[in-house]
Amino acid sequence: MNNKPLNRRAMLKGLGTVAIGLPFLEEMILTSASAATPKAALNAIPTRAFNVFFGLGIPSPLQAEGFDGVLEPLKSLGDKLLIMRNVDHVRCDESGINAHFDGASAAFTAEPPQGEAKSGGPSIDQVIRRSHYPEGLPSGMVSTLVGGTFFRRSRVSRYVHSYNLDGTVAATMQEKPRDLFERVFGSVSLLDDSSARERHLKKSVLDSVVGQYKYFTGDRSPLGASSKSRVADHLDRIREFEQRAFQLPDLSGNGPGRPPSSGVAHGGQADPGGEGIDMALEDLTREWRLMADLYALSIQMDKARFGSLTFLAAGERLRVKGAYEFEGRNVFDFDDAAQHDASGSKGCSHEWWHKFGEQKSNEALRAHTHYKMREVAYFLGRLDSEDAMESNGKSILENSLFTISTESGDGRHSDVKRELSGVFHAISGANGRFKTGKIMDVGAEGIDVYNTILNGMDVEGRLGPADREARSIDGIRL
Repeated sequence: MNNKPLNRRAMLKGLGTVAIGLPFLEEMILTSASAATPKAALNAIPTRAFNVFFGLGIPSPLQAEGFDGVLEPLKSLGDKLLIMRNVDHVRCDESGINAHFDGASAAFTAEPPQGEAKSGGPSIDQVIRRSHYPEGLPSGMVSTLVGGTFFRRSRVSRYVHSYNLDGTVAATMQEKPRDLFERVFGSVSLLDDSSARERHLKKSVLDSVVGQYKYFTGDRSPLGASSKSRVADHLDRIREFEQRAFQLPDLSGNGPGRPPSSGVAHGGQADPGGEGIDMALEDLTREWRLMADLYALSIQMDKARFGSLTFLAAGERLRVKGAYEFEGRNVFDFDDAAQHDASGSKGCSHEWWHKFGEQKSNEALRAHTHYKMREVAYFLGRLDSEDAMESNGKSILENSLFTISTESGDGRHSDVKRELSGVFHAISGANGRFKTGKIMDVGAEGIDVYNTILNGMDVEGRLGPADREARSIDGIRL
């Protein structure tokens, strides 16, 4: 075996914009130019920050139940997260606009919106990106990756949650899995061919890196047997996700069969005048999980270090139908329209939040919220798996900053100012910077929580007005 070490960002580069990152391999441990010792190499973990948003929120009384209630799906990741309750965004109330939009705009910015297509300031991820990478990210990376599964489109802050310093969106929103795939991996360039897109649907982006793949897995490879196997598995996984995203046939004969066409609406069809659309639970889960898989893979391949991922927009309007199960038990049978005995927007899951009452059973709302937590946990879990382990022995989830939030908290949708209080938040440890394994009542404004996070990430800048007296929430720091 050739013992020449590999750079941590070793890539397989093909035609056009195709660049396939290799997974972490043992041959990369001693390769960092800035790492003079093995110990330094083991701790050479890149700075990453991602915002994860889910729609409609969790009423404070349900948050108080901890893992015994709707937060149950997060329990398996409980030691990797700090769950924060009683975070206040009331300062972000914008007169004349509803709290769904205000709360969504405040998520990760702690500022009220500036109109319908602009936030009141930058989001956490972008402040960190500008601070840690002032000259830009390494070549071949997506500077900011924004994606999500959502169907409520009015006002951008409902679904986009990554903003530049001036409040403009940090990147184009990718709402279709195949668009996210192309954004990350690029397309095979076929010059002078008017039907390039049609041909791309028959040709995998991996086909353009076959020669390099054979080198890394062949006799002249600098890799050991276990690393060769991992590279092969890694590219097989990319091929699988590509087939799912583009509905490609498996030309090798060894992969999964061709999946059925997606029945999920996008664009204007996804939000017909705010009246909502019918959605089979199975379709919603399939679309989201493919998006989550692709986004997680992008991080694992070190193609993305900053951005946001959305699971359902603020004020989401869906009429969901289907049996919801968790860990082998039936939690609830969704049939929003029939259970509301209403059509249009009045028959959507959104209405359960307006009907919330602390003395009620809130059975449907609980089930919807539990489901959201299951799907957020699914995404986070992909980055806490064996495939996501890094050189310091921790997972990507543990080494990165993941901020998780939503638009509303208190539960009193009839009172805008109260709705913006008690908003659920959670963060990951960011490689030992923040406490994890706790559920904490922080009792603080979101702007102070966010600025404490920025300080913990070694960022000198801060959010909000320069003349505002800052309060450090030291309880969340490790």
